[in-house]
Amino acid sequence: MVWGVRRHSALRTSRPREGFHQDWNTLIYNYGRTEVQNFLTSNALYWLEEYHIDGLRVDAVASMLYRDYSRKEGEWVPNRDGGRENYEAIAVLRNMNITAYGEVPGIMTVAEESTAFPGVSRPANWGGLGFGFKWNMGWMNDTLSYMQKEPVYRKYHHHQMTFGLHYAWSENYILPISHDEVVHGKGSMLSKMPGTGWEKFANLRAYYGFMWAHPGKKLLFMGQEFAQGAEWNHNQSLDWHQLDLAAHQGMQSLVRDLNRIYCETPALYLNDCRAEGFEWIESNDAEGGVYAWLRKGGAEDRMVAAVVNMTPVERSYRLGLPAAGRWSELLNTDAGHYGGGNRGNLGGIVTEPKAWHGRAQSALVTLPPLSALYLLQE
Repeated sequence: MVWGVRRHSALRTSRPREGFHQDWNTLIYNYGRTEVQNFLTSNALYWLEEYHIDGLRVDAVASMLYRDYSRKEGEWVPNRDGGRENYEAIAVLRNMNITAYGEVPGIMTVAEESTAFPGVSRPANWGGLGFGFKWNMGWMNDTLSYMQKEPVYRKYHHHQMTFGLHYAWSENYILPISHDEVVHGKGSMLSKMPGTGWEKFANLRAYYGFMWAHPGKKLLFMGQEFAQGAEWNHNQSLDWHQLDLAAHQGMQSLVRDLNRIYCETPALYLNDCRAEGFEWIESNDAEGGVYAWLRKGGAEDRMVAAVVNMTPVERSYRLGLPAAGRWSELLNTDAGHYGGGNRGNLGGIVTEPKAWHGRAQSALVTLPPLSALYLLQE
């Protein structure tokens, strides 16, 4: 969302400590003026009502929330209480969300907010800003940093992949792999992955498998759904011709199936933003590079066990499970259809009464190298 038509009468042009963004060489709205507040809220409604867009994502919310954003001591003006919070901007954001959700049913608003400001996605009448969701920038930075490392070194950074669960319920999070990560020389998602050509695709498939089973909503940027080789270039179209290649076509098929399975499986989405929808099975196996957890929906919904192997070694792995019987292999990112090596569990596994991972029953599960598996309780 861009609140971009800026009239000088509505800007603090004569107040550099309040009216000028040093990082971006742009001017700042005077959020305390009634006409500015009305203009910005009306601008949001215009896109929702006239263009019927599904939602709005507000960029760089932190730069609005804090008067000292990217400023040194003496370069900013405190609020009336001597603090750094921008009360006027907070009021504008809250009013925009109240109005948008109240006037246009079914829409969503999303904040790109990179700090720990409390209650970004909490309802306004509970004291929050009223956004529907917040981008989880910490999750993105931590997990991308882990994935870019050679697998032999990942054991030293194991908890970069688990840290997001410490705060996953503090907001309604979206897991973004944003546009900022595939521009300006940062390379494409595929080019970030280590290893041989095959291993790059396998790493990326495993990462997407990890992402779709992780609590939080999912967001990819253009070209990531088929693992475009080159970084994004706004001056030209995506490299759709790469879909003539089996590996890229396999990635597109995987993303399609991840979306379908996500929509069809309440355990994967129903409690995305609530702690009762998640339970670790194994979070500390740094040496093996394995992560395993449960996703849960309602009382009548079947559970899903997600298991991820972030090493290039196939493993026969004993997995403790919360219910006895057969668990079907709902998804395997190593399937040949996706460009993998077609290793797996022949459609499912059956537990035996051997206690493991603190549970009364367990099963031996084949974990292909650099892969993610989803097992569905039958």
